Amino acid sequence: MHCDLAMSEFQSTPKIPDSEVTPPALYFNRRKLMRAGALAASVAGTGWIYRRLNTMSLTATDAPKLPTLVASPSTVASATREGVGEALTSLMAVTHYNNFYEFTTDKDRVAERAAGFSTTGWKVEVDGLVHKPKTFDLDDLLRIAPPEERVYRMRCVEAWSMVVPWVGFSLSKLLERVEPTSSAKYVAFQTLHDPVRMPGQKTNVLEWPYVEGLRLDEAMHPLTLLARGLYGMDLPAQDGAPIRLVVPWKYGFKGIKSIVRISLVADQPATSWNRYAAHEYGFLANVNPEVDHPRWSQATEQRIGETGRRRTLMFNGYAEQVAHLYAGLDLRANY
Repeated sequence: MHCDLAMSEFQSTPKIPDSEVTPPALYFNRRKLMRAGALAASVAGTGWIYRRLNTMSLTATDAPKLPTLVASPSTVASATREGVGEALTSLMAVTHYNNFYEFTTDKDRVAERAAGFSTTGWKVEVDGLVHKPKTFDLDDLLRIAPPEERVYRMRCVEAWSMVVPWVGFSLSKLLERVEPTSSAKYVAFQTLHDPVRMPGQKTNVLEWPYVEGLRLDEAMHPLTLLARGLYGMDLPAQDGAPIRLVVPWKYGFKGIKSIVRISLVADQPATSWNRYAAHEYGFLANVNPEVDHPRWSQATEQRIGETGRRRTLMFNGYAEQVAHLYAGLDLRANY
């Protein structure tokens, strides 16, 4: 779910200035350095995408088209209006520059490795502190609400970004169906754990299954999306088929993919990247240009498909809609 390039490919690229490279010596211990070999090159490798996207061997993306989309409610439409005014990231980039460690840590090969991934018989269990726990099959889940197209910025923690036309519905609509109890304070998410279908899970780059979490008020916010598609078609496997989370004001690793379980809980749940390196990847993980990652600046970002860098916006440009959720908190404690 994070962002990286394979080390072997990175080593074949032109030398990047030392100021743009994450020094391996700064990794917090040797064991994690060995597990994170690909990660060390990730920030520096970002600029390479502009050459690679024009030359890489592409895996066809031929997902079914979705039914007619409906208009988003006014609370969401007002937040996406600015995003609509920005150029969309190309479908090729969105579907061939992916972070999905369950398949591979090499993000320009995820589509290839995920080819043939089947979601037949998919189920999502919604349980925990709810009055009406239920296991939804995919058809039931996708009938909860008509699909809406939402154009959101997506900001990777490694300082690159995209603008993606997602299709889905507010997570709150699902949570309302199961009726959270008064004791529920957080929502925990879990990705499919199947090393046969997801061969990247045979490695120890992360602890499996991938897990994420939100505060309940974040999960209930109308911008928080359960996405079932992008560019008007079903989600391709490499983008998190058949259902994934999109939280546009947070760093991209919060957007857990291929969800099989959603649990309402009382205490803050474990999350994969926070568990891996708590001092680098916080639970909140709100986009904040004033709080650098311990190994690189978050003040600017590289928009995929553009030259030059652009200034990163507080809460990724969604401050007007979400800043009230964090009133009174020290936002510099993001990590």
